This record gives sequence, structure tokens and C-alpha cells, in this order.
Amino acid sequence: MRIRKRFEGTTSRPRLSVFRSNKDIYVQIVDDLKGTTLVAASSREKEISGQKVTKIEQARLVGAAIAKKATAAGIAAVVFDRGGYLYHGRIKSLAEAAREGGLQF
Repeated sequence: MRIRKRFEGTTSRPRLSVFRSNKDIYVQIVDDLKGTTLVAASSREKEISGQKVTKIEQARLVGAAIAKKATAAGIAAVVFDRGGYLYHGRIKSLAEAAREGGLQF
């Protein structure tokens, strides 16, 4: 709740939420006003899980995938919610790949 009161996703600028487990990384773009997930991507998708790469490279692939899905859905700008995780390692890799893919945050 500490994070949610500072970052709120709107229809014009939804929230990019990240969850990191020990094995996988999940990301979704959420419109908090409607309470809906607009697009989502994770490292468990077939295209990403089939590759033998490190977890940091896996996060980079997920960042590129969410950027591709977001631009296809017409989303250009988001609010980045790192979920309390430090901006380091997998979170940083995901964010940089999403920025390279065309998302603005």
C-alpha cells in the first residue's frame, strides 16, 4: 500500500507493475481506475522460457515483449512500479529493454 499511494495508473498513463520471483519475472500494465490488466508478459511464455539464457537476459526479453505488446495496444507512456525491488539487476534490465522498445517512463 505504501507504493500504491505514490503510483497510480490512469487510463492515459497506466502502471507498469513488476513481480520478481526466484525463478521467473512477471510484468503487467494495469489501469488502476478501472481495475483491469491491459497487457502482461512473463518469463514463462514459450518464446522466452524455451531459451537457455541467464535471468538478467531473461528479464531483458520480458521487457522487450511487454514494450511490443504495449505499443500494439496503443500504450506509449506508463508509470514504472518496481514493486519495492531495488533498481538493480533484473529490474534494471527489464526497464532498459522496455525503454528501448518504445515505452516512456
